[in-house]
Amino acid sequence: MAAPSAPRPPRPRKEPQPLVIPRNAAEEQRLRLERLMRNPEKTVPIPEKLNEWAPRPPPEFVRDVMGSSAGAGSGEFHVYRHLRRREYQRQDFMDAMAEKQRLDEEFQKKLERNKMIAEEQTAKRRRKRQKLKEKKLQAKKNKLEQKKQEKESDQSQEQVSSEDDEEDCKEEEEKEDDAEEPSFVMGRG
Repeated sequence: MAAPSAPRPPRPRKEPQPLVIPRNAAEEQRLRLERLMRNPEKTVPIPEKLNEWAPRPPPEFVRDVMGSSAGAGSGEFHVYRHLRRREYQRQDFMDAMAEKQRLDEEFQKKLERNKMIAEEQTAKRRRKRQKLKEKKLQAKKNKLEQKKQEKESDQSQEQVSSEDDEEDCKEEEEKEDDAEEPSFVMGRG
């Protein structure tokens, strides 16, 4: 007999969780999340995507070529039937893969076509926005030029009017100068 070992310390007992039956999918998910969050340090296994089923490749060399013809034993028919079923299954799988590939190609072409249409529309709208922007800039430039021309014309008119004013002033001064010479003398008797 083995020597008596030291008694083990008692395991901490987990409190029994109440049995909760989820009524809907949201409640079931909530319960799963609660269970996961009880121990956040514990790693959670995330299942990987399963590979698609693919049939076994056909044998490279078939030793016993047989058919369901006369002369075959009664057990051979079942072997033939099994081989035939596997071959049909393989052909169906290849047809399904070809169809899937065709659909994927069509989808990619459709995506490319939609992308091209969207790019064309975007380019068209961009050109339109650019045209409007250029129109606004041109209108703004024209307005500024018009204001400049008005200022220049105002200034040239002012210069002309100031020149006219100067001439008028000179004429008035000359008249005043003429006016200083009395045409008659006042206060002479």
